[in-house]
Amino acid sequence: MTDITIRPLQLADHAEWRRLWTAYLDFYNTVLPENIYQLAWKRLFTDGEFEPKGLIAIVDGKAVGLTHYLYHRSGWSEANNCYLQDLFADPAVRGKGIGAALIDAVKQEAAKLGVTNVYWMTHETNATARKLYDRVARRTGFIEYDLL
Repeated sequence: MTDITIRPLQLADHAEWRRLWTAYLDFYNTVLPENIYQLAWKRLFTDGEFEPKGLIAIVDGKAVGLTHYLYHRSGWSEANNCYLQDLFADPAVRGKGIGAALIDAVKQEAAKLGVTNVYWMTHETNATARKLYDRVARRTGFIEYDLL
């Protein structure tokens, strides 16, 4: 595999971002209405400390992965936390370091702001991703609950 380039999303990336994010949502059997796609894209380019950010992975000139992340306050520390919300690598390039490179890029971006706590969740059945996560991060043991 050639070099992986990770860079912030650009407005010109819209079609590739949409393709990758749709594939990510498909993986989780999720369908979102068009207005949410539009809102998510708009938010990714809205200035603000707590607005979501996006990175895209490029290999041989082709978009092959993406991540969305955001910062939020914590009652446990002075610095913000970074929540890595979405992470996706095209199935054709899985196992080639795309996910690890995206995670590392988020970690580096967070570090620029003095943020050391980068965390994320995945579904317990996502065995492929969990192999990567077990290698690059520590499992906290916390169990998620929500009120949806």
